[in-house]
Amino acid sequence: MALRHAVLAALLDGEYSGYQLAKAFDVGVANFWHALPQQLYTELARLEKEGLVAGRQVVQETRPNKRLFHVTDAGRDELEKFAATPSKPSFIRDDLLVKVQSADRVGTAQVIEQLEERVSAAEAKIGLLDKLLRQMRGDADEAEFLRHGDRIGPYLTCLRGVAFEQGHRDWCLRTTAVLRERQAIHAER
Repeated sequence: MALRHAVLAALLDGEYSGYQLAKAFDVGVANFWHALPQQLYTELARLEKEGLVAGRQVVQETRPNKRLFHVTDAGRDELEKFAATPSKPSFIRDDLLVKVQSADRVGTAQVIEQLEERVSAAEAKIGLLDKLLRQMRGDADEAEFLRHGDRIGPYLTCLRGVAFEQGHRDWCLRTTAVLRERQAIHAER
């Protein structure tokens, strides 16, 4: 998948400025696709040049003017083609796993500290995604929303984000416990 598809998918919900798109990525898209604001601005310009998004200038009296972008019919066609292509299996690429892999040969205190930081980050992200899920479904319970909600794609990706963060948190907690127990055993020797 290319950044272009993530941007097009994010713009399906309406018009966004580059700044708003970066905020939307931070909250709703970052659980499955990370992009820096500069990358988003560059991609918006590329997509506009290719006719996949269109921008319009909004004049503001008390602030600098801004451009709002929306997906064009050609952009929707691009997403249709993308949706029809087979997806590759996902994989984990995480430097913390390299550190844990070498924990038998290097000191574990710093690895444990980083695992604990990841637990905190995962719990914060779970809270953020749970809040976003509640906002998306409004007064409806989850089952009702999933049956009759207007746009469930963002909701489903947030559910995946929650599951990912919960799994990551639980693995970090277990790994921390194992490393601490091993530290205690080795300290007794």
